[in-house]
Amino acid sequence: MFVEPRFNDRSDDRAIGWIEVVCGSMFSGKTEELIRRVNRATIAKQTVHIFKPAVDTRYHEENVVSHNSNSIISTPVKTAGEITQYVGKNEVIAIDEAQFFDQTLVDVCVNLANKGHRIIVCGLDMDFQGNPFEPMPQLMAIAEYVTKLHAICVKCGEPALYSYRLSASKEQVLLGETDSYEARCRKCYQSGMNDRASDS
Repeated sequence: MFVEPRFNDRSDDRAIGWIEVVCGSMFSGKTEELIRRVNRATIAKQTVHIFKPAVDTRYHEENVVSHNSNSIISTPVKTAGEITQYVGKNEVIAIDEAQFFDQTLVDVCVNLANKGHRIIVCGLDMDFQGNPFEPMPQLMAIAEYVTKLHAICVKCGEPALYSYRLSASKEQVLLGETDSYEARCRKCYQSGMNDRASDS
């Protein structure tokens, strides 16, 4: 269980923030964890601003919504650079579905952390082909805290770390839910990929 570190006194010029990354496969509870951390920060009377990529309209055009239908108000942005326009003096900055942003998100997070903000970044660490999903790997490398969550494999019930795509689409980014993806363990993911390769 992740325990939030003590937040620095922002009135101190020496105060510096940090970066937390929450990653994992589809249906692993990443957004649930982001919402949990944001709620705890709010209870602690810290000021919070949540962002999401404007392209992600699966559940709601503006709010961040988990697969369990938990929701929290957010600001949709088209680019990572837009985040800096809205940050202001908010202490905690949360960013959902980070894999939908480009590499500039890394610099945005570093600059904000250096200015004293606590950054919570949530996203897929691998794409449907099992490859690292940028910019998440870079964010994980520079983050002070990394939490990797696992789903449950729909085939065997073991811990799942892969997002198996059910459609034949080759696009890296394909918005979808349970009708488009399954959470699978390494063995069941490889079995599915091998079956697909033999059928093609």
